[in-house]
Amino acid sequence: MKRILVLANSSSGAFQFRKELFQALIAKGYSVALSNPDHEKTKELKKIGCKTITTNMERRGANPLKDIQLFMDYVRLIKKERADIVLTYTIKPNVYGGFACQVTGTPYITNVTGLGTAIENGGIMQLLTTNLYKLGLRRAACVFFQNSNNRRFFMERKLIRAKTRLIPGSGVNTAFHKYEEFPDEKDGVRFLFVGRIMKDKGIEELLSAFDVIHREYPLVSLDIVGSFDEDYSSSLDKAVCEGYVRYHGSQDDVHSFYKNTHCVVLPSYHEGMSNVLLEGASTGRPVITTFVPGCKETFEEGKTGFGCKVRSSESLIGALRAFIALSNEEKAAMGKAGRKKVVKEFERSIIVKAYLNEIEKITEKESVHHVHRPV
Repeated sequence: MKRILVLANSSSGAFQFRKELFQALIAKGYSVALSNPDHEKTKELKKIGCKTITTNMERRGANPLKDIQLFMDYVRLIKKERADIVLTYTIKPNVYGGFACQVTGTPYITNVTGLGTAIENGGIMQLLTTNLYKLGLRRAACVFFQNSNNRRFFMERKLIRAKTRLIPGSGVNTAFHKYEEFPDEKDGVRFLFVGRIMKDKGIEELLSAFDVIHREYPLVSLDIVGSFDEDYSSSLDKAVCEGYVRYHGSQDDVHSFYKNTHCVVLPSYHEGMSNVLLEGASTGRPVITTFVPGCKETFEEGKTGFGCKVRSSESLIGALRAFIALSNEEKAAMGKAGRKKVVKEFERSIIVKAYLNEIEKITEKESVHHVHRPV
């Protein structure tokens, strides 16, 4: 039995966005072990047949000693699990997992889920992170990118020599996020933000825009679902107290929130490919988001949603007004068009097939060459 080891930074993300891949691999006779720093979805991952391993990791920390420890932990883990192929997701697993695979001679497939804050913000952290990426990806069997801008960024800076492949984000399970009838507006227009509460998700522009919108349209409201990555508690508390925002914290069942909203809004600064926008559109909800890579691909202007300038409350307010001005029938038609787009372009089976294809190439190559790797 071929062994696949997955290195990721969140059991929740792994379960929510990759479980169909894990199920397909297990159905084909592979064993799947998953390394994560948390236990949030351990029970669910075990239920579908995955082995779960806890690996300490600071997702957003920049302590070199802890990162060296992570690399050493990955080396030990690859040897212990006798991994035949390693799949990595997000910056730290991509970089330090890539190093560990090179040391152990293990084939690996990397997924660049987005450039991340360290690269997007420029400066010394961008230089450091891109150089680490260059080394980490050096011997990857294949590097998946979730949008063409991210791939272009890596290619232009010569950060990558491996084969690259473009996939439509993490895709969306359109059967799970099924189409839901569009709600009426008897209690006003409801908007929904789902995501980590942090500056780079556009939380400042979002709250500022709704402060204005609420005065113009008293029945318009905003539901926020997600945990705090940065401290915006005072700003959020103020908005909640004034009555135009409802904060629900982190939620396992996000689909019910999509079902009960009229529009999903995400004024993000950068994304690999926004899962939230894809899930919302799959449910039949129009979206409002920024014209940045990873967001702009998820909608068609005026047809399935509205775009706005990044870091601009004024532009976001304009998009919100444009949506509010539509009739309920026009909003519903926009949602149906979004659902159609997602089913055609972003169905998760597209990503599963791409992975199975690349994994098959590795196993065929190894069986032909009888590659020996140190253990």
